[in-house]
Amino acid sequence: MVAETASIAQALGAFWRGSLGSEYAIVSATLVRATPLILTGLAVAIAFRAGVLNIGAEGQFLAGATAATVFAGFATTWPPIAQSAIGLPLALCGGAAAGAAWSGIAAWLRQRFGVLEVISTIMLNFIAVEAVAYLVRGPLQEPSRVYPQTPSLPSGLHLATLVPHSRLHIGFALAVVAAVLAWWMIRETASGFRLRATGANALAAASAGQIDVRAATVRAFLVSGAIAGLAGAVEVTGVTYALYENISPGYGYTAIAVALLANLDPLAVIASGVFFGALEAGAAGMQRDAGVPSVVVSAIEASIILVILAVAAVRSRWPAPGGTRRLFAPAAGAETRASTR
Repeated sequence: MVAETASIAQALGAFWRGSLGSEYAIVSATLVRATPLILTGLAVAIAFRAGVLNIGAEGQFLAGATAATVFAGFATTWPPIAQSAIGLPLALCGGAAAGAAWSGIAAWLRQRFGVLEVISTIMLNFIAVEAVAYLVRGPLQEPSRVYPQTPSLPSGLHLATLVPHSRLHIGFALAVVAAVLAWWMIRETASGFRLRATGANALAAASAGQIDVRAATVRAFLVSGAIAGLAGAVEVTGVTYALYENISPGYGYTAIAVALLANLDPLAVIASGVFFGALEAGAAGMQRDAGVPSVVVSAIEASIILVILAVAAVRSRWPAPGGTRRLFAPAAGAETRASTR
């Protein structure tokens, strides 16, 4: 019993040291891990707000990482100044465009053939994983042909450090700015109103609001994919500096939990992303220092999702007096599909 207590204390201590136990752990572990989670969580939140059940942030992340690597590869022979001024923005924009294009496939399948986006985006995730595996073992593999990865990017194509003597890069600031802009856009612009109206009730939006539901859902698809693709580009240029197999430990899937915990609010996605970043950084610390498998934290994340869904189900069945705000509207996707056929 004493030994078990000591083991638990050791694991919790390792978790704390790996996530929040020091300034270095917070800046170089938790916030670095939070950056792709904020961006992919934001991508999922925007899609869900429009009634688009985009489960493909993982594939869009990988598409963006691949495109960023390819675009950055064109600039490896340029002078360092040109790499930073032109090559790096090109890689980031290329990653966002690739993510949008990858999500655009699912959007086209939905609009043209009525394919459920839940199915198409999940299938596209598997295609993206296998495509990356092929590329890093084939056309894009590093010159020695020893390691299943691309050549490392030169320093001119690295994102600048946000905090001196740390691993935190300006991608974190980019993620925060993107979340703030998304929050403003959804609340204050006509496009944001159309997105919210489509997600709340597509039939009413089309009939009473005269909103082009098809266009609204396609835009949500593309914007969501672009943000997830940007997350992949940021990961390549800010953390890994190369593309390799398993570059994502499941950021696109964890993003669903990030978005749901944030109640699909772009500003709350920042806090939710940092929370899950701390969980993943702590999991790495437990595995490294205490020998505890990191899948323990994966189980915790899954439990959080189940609790959120259970609370949402209870609220939808027994609404409080005056009505309550739903966590998300799973029926909105069905309503949108019905209105576009």
